[in-house]
Amino acid sequence: MPPTDPADLQLSGRANALRACQLFSGLPREAVLSIAAFVLPRLLEKGETLFREQERCEGFYVVQSGSINVHRVNTLGKEQVISVFHAGQSFAEAALVGEGTYPADARAIEPSTVLLVPRADFLELIRRQPELGLRMLASMSQHLRGLVGLLDDLKLKDVESRLAHWLLKRCPRPPGAEPVEIELGRTKRVLAAELGTASETLSRTLAKFRERGLVEVGGKTVTVLSPARLDELLRRNLGERE
Repeated sequence: MPPTDPADLQLSGRANALRACQLFSGLPREAVLSIAAFVLPRLLEKGETLFREQERCEGFYVVQSGSINVHRVNTLGKEQVISVFHAGQSFAEAALVGEGTYPADARAIEPSTVLLVPRADFLELIRRQPELGLRMLASMSQHLRGLVGLLDDLKLKDVESRLAHWLLKRCPRPPGAEPVEIELGRTKRVLAAELGTASETLSRTLAKFRERGLVEVGGKTVTVLSPARLDELLRRNLGERE
């Protein structure tokens, strides 16, 4: 029977959130429950800071609900989004090693719940279950691939190019003439954060694409009417075509 005690329900909810995370997905139920017993939930309001760069590492996090924007701020005060993490994703694992401080800032884009996996408890668990260390390395490797992708995207200076690139990455390759429907799976505010822009700028850019007959927008769905035409626009913006 499912748990009915509030404490058991909370434990079960945390365990389900951990199981949805790649880092813990293959662990036995008992192991996941043991981790769920020591994780610490944090509820964040929209815009609330979770941690700042160079703060002492308390542990790493798993997103239970909502979206977390991890970013750095340069000397000019400009924010560079590193990644946006959604439910079922973990982040800040790298802070467990090295200097033991967070390498970036993290802020909730929308009301969110995250689970703090305390550093000391998790490192002790790795000593008992070394395979978790390998899983953590795999997770950090996945984040590194994301950072490499971010470096590739840095050449896309304008929002129009970044949005076109984001949409084309979700279309079949090579891009054809047939319409492709893309479920955003997130609010436009969250997508704007991923693209490193404001939601108003994203809306204006989508409207511009719609006026050019490149896309149709309905709720959280964007239909790319002709990926080939959108690809031509991106190539022109990058100076690859006359």
